[in-house]
Amino acid sequence: MLDELLATWIDRQRWFGGKGRPIDALSIDSDVELAPGLRHLIVAVWQEGSRDRYQVLLGERHSLPDRLAHALIGTVGDVHLYDAVHDSERTDWLLDGMARGEDRSGLRMRHVPGAAIDTEPRSMVLSAEQSNTSLVYGDAYICKLFRRLIPGVNPELEIVNALAARNAPHIAQPYGWIETDLDGTGTTLAFMQEYLSTANDGWDLALASVRDLYASLPEIPASEVGGDFAAESMRLGAATARVHRELAAAFPTDVIETHEVKRMAEGFRRRLGRAVAEVPALRPHVPGIEHACHQVELLTNEVPVQRVHGDYHLGQVMRTTTDWVVLDFEGEPGQPLAERRALSSPLRDVAGMLRSFDYAARHLLAGHSEADDLEPRAQEWADRNRAAFLDGYAEGGGVINRGDAVLLRAFELSKAVYEVVYEARNRPTWLPIPLAAFRPR
Repeated sequence: MLDELLATWIDRQRWFGGKGRPIDALSIDSDVELAPGLRHLIVAVWQEGSRDRYQVLLGERHSLPDRLAHALIGTVGDVHLYDAVHDSERTDWLLDGMARGEDRSGLRMRHVPGAAIDTEPRSMVLSAEQSNTSLVYGDAYICKLFRRLIPGVNPELEIVNALAARNAPHIAQPYGWIETDLDGTGTTLAFMQEYLSTANDGWDLALASVRDLYASLPEIPASEVGGDFAAESMRLGAATARVHRELAAAFPTDVIETHEVKRMAEGFRRRLGRAVAEVPALRPHVPGIEHACHQVELLTNEVPVQRVHGDYHLGQVMRTTTDWVVLDFEGEPGQPLAERRALSSPLRDVAGMLRSFDYAARHLLAGHSEADDLEPRAQEWADRNRAAFLDGYAEGGGVINRGDAVLLRAFELSKAVYEVVYEARNRPTWLPIPLAAFRPR
């Protein structure tokens, strides 16, 4: 009965990765009682011959308060079963377990050595999460529950703990984590960090600047608009370079030799071919993208690689009262763990942020009645902030020489190709945003 309820419920959750495909079977691999009325489940979902596993906190109540009605999974007899991450009266076990370093039926709850965890704050679920679920405890902690479980240590736990051990700046301090064994491998279930309660999201700050620009008179240059963002973009570039330097110091580094660089260019081409087949609007831009790939193939220098963020954009950074902080080092959640932990060029992160500036400049134009008139202003804002970010990156010690610029352009275009496919599938009115990336700069 519980299996059937979970199968119906899980298909409706934002974090479920198998939407659009029928669920062939669902089973409960692990069921641990954490406290009266609270169980920790690891659920296996089978679809089209493949298995994914998910983490569920199952609450049990004979009477379900109205505040939890939206979290109901189903009813068995007179017991209401619900998603207990939404129940602040149950989620104190996370803080208690990490504070005590408790082990329970294969669940290992740990805290950073020397970290003192206050167990008093109550939790609240952040609504913005998609692939995971984050709980905020007062104004002190944010705990991310990794819903889809992949055997192995999550890169976010690995990277942030390593950087914190070096007293690196530009990160939110770690406090604790929860792990278990999947397929004989230690696997991260949750990670808790400092909650930046007074910080501002980078994407929101950038959009405020763009709105100011669009509302200003056309003859006023972006540099003179009240919400000019370029100084912040420059600081963000310097912070990004510092994070890259710290990652290179905390983890092994390597170089990609010339033949491997050529293989990278071939990978760009394969993705381009698949994208063009799906989105014909990309076809007129193929010659320019092919030219960028060819320029990469002509490179004769080795390319340094290291651990990187892997999914870097304005939504992954926060502006505190003193500086920028980088969040979410887990990489692209949909990619295999080995790929997310693999060494890569730091220019991949730089390209991701440059694409984010283009998105910030243009996404407000989707469906806008004056989009054509505002397009030059969008380009002006994007160019100004891209340049400021790159200046800050150089000032912070990031190196972009002529060969790097070639590779950076290829990373950018490859990212834009991915965005074209994504927008065509999910937000067709946004398709002009990534298509604008292929114009000559």
